[in-house]
Amino acid sequence: MPLLDRHGAKAEIWARSEGAAIGTVSHALVEWAALPEALAQKTRDQRIGVVIPNTVRIPELKLLMRQLSLIAISFPSFGDGRGFSLARLIRNHGFTGTLRASGPLIVDQFAYALACGFDEVELPEASAARQPVEQWTRALGQISHGYQRGYGDSGNILDRRRSARLKHAAAG
Repeated sequence: MPLLDRHGAKAEIWARSEGAAIGTVSHALVEWAALPEALAQKTRDQRIGVVIPNTVRIPELKLLMRQLSLIAISFPSFGDGRGFSLARLIRNHGFTGTLRASGPLIVDQFAYALACGFDEVELPEASAARQPVEQWTRALGQISHGYQRGYGDSGNILDRRRSARLKHAAAG
């Protein structure tokens, strides 16, 4: 499955494990159900990542976050936005590792995914075939401001409008 970040395509360094068997790989990626057993097997130099469904509750995940280097949130479809909310919650609860969106997202969601705290997006082959990497990187420059507060670096549209009205009223 193709992997990309804000700079374009990137190489996958994570080895997906069957069950909790992580062996001696340096970066092991396990499913949510296998995580406790994989963490128990982890050696000091290994990095552990987990693939979670977008229905995981923060209290279930919060206790394990410090032991993880990557959290991949599954998106069952591009229309199911729960993964965006979950990513924001995970970042708000202090996770500093790599946050990955995994599933059939579309180009129009890329900037929003990054603004929500994702570092990278993993696409199914079918999605990548319809929308190549160049479209994804080009899409980042298309949206400069959002409507939601707290997403991205450049204030939201509503606050910018309010600020402009206040400046105009103070000047006039």
